[in-house]
This record gives sequence, structure tokens and C-alpha cells, in this order.
Amino acid sequence: MYKLPYFTTDNQDEILDFMHKNTFVTLIGFDGEFPVATQVPVKTVIDGDSVKLIGHVMTKTDHCKAFQENPNVMAIFTGAHAYISASVYENPKSASTWNYKTVQAKGIIKLLTSEETYQVIRDLTDKYEKPESSPAAFNKMGEDYIQKHLKAITGFEISVTNIDHVFKMSQNHSAANKESIIKNLEQSDDVLDKEVAKEMKGSW
Repeated sequence: MYKLPYFTTDNQDEILDFMHKNTFVTLIGFDGEFPVATQVPVKTVIDGDSVKLIGHVMTKTDHCKAFQENPNVMAIFTGAHAYISASVYENPKSASTWNYKTVQAKGIIKLLTSEETYQVIRDLTDKYEKPESSPAAFNKMGEDYIQKHLKAITGFEISVTNIDHVFKMSQNHSAANKESIIKNLEQSDDVLDKEVAKEMKGSW
């Protein structure tokens, strides 16, 4: 990772909060010859000092086979990002850059049983669909339908062993530069630019 002290935080709650808010991760494994990757939603579970990531993948895929052979994996959490033009700096004859936030969580993956996978799917669906009112809620699906599709899915649990991060929001710049960067991003039509401006304000 491109990691410098002023682009990190000692606040572990801030890192975990970022993981809770950015649930669609890139999950990376290794099949013995090449890295394999898939994008999946995960649930971050905190139990005392331990952190676990819960999710599911399609069974007949290269990444599922890789996870069976090699349990060492990494999940990459990403947030809003934006190009930062040096044209708005006090000294515009400088290098432009990119602002972003990311967390890399390394750990050991365990593939789950059908019963455990059933609960993973239920929990994930209930998180995004209101069980009481949504017509797409888990409890509105027929059990035959669920069991049929469950055969193609494998749940997983990752016991996280290491968490690293970069929260790069122009912390190494002067107050004047930061104000100019934020103003420029806020005037953009890009949703991510506006989100980074908001993140920068929050990091002051």
C-alpha cells in the first residue's frame, strides 16, 4: 500500500466504521497460479477483539475453488475517490494527485455448510429488504425456491488477522490548499467528487 503516517488514523473505530459503511468488497484469493478476485457484499462482525467478514459466493467459480485450496485471502474495502488537480493549489506548478479511502483486511477463509449458508443469505437479505413490508423479503420467498438456489451458493466466514488502511484526504496540504480543493470538488458534477469534499471536511 502507498502508506504514509499522515494518511492513516490511530482510531480503530473509524476504520471499522468505514468497513461497516462500505460493504461491497473485492475479495482476493490465489489458485496456485494466479490471483483470483470477486466482488461481493460482506457483513463485518465485531466480537471483542476479533473481526470476521461474512458473505457468500457462487460455488462453481474459480474463486470458490481457490478458496478451497488456499484459505489465505484479502478483502479490499473502497470508498469515494477523486482526482485532485494541482491547478487549485497555492503553487499550481506541483504534482496533481488522487484522494481516496481504502481498507485491506487479510485473513483465513472458511467455507460454510448449507445450513450456515442459509442463515448468511437470510441475514443479508434482511439487511437490505424490510422483512415486514418488502415483497422481496426472505420470508416472502418459497422454501422450495430458496433450497433450489442454495445449491449454487457457498457461504464463507473470514477470520481477519490483519487490517491495514489508507485514508488519503490531502492531510499533508496547507489549510488554504484544502479549502481550494474542497471548493473545486463541490463545484463538480461528479457524485464521488462531492463525497470526497464531504469526507475532507469531516477529517479536519
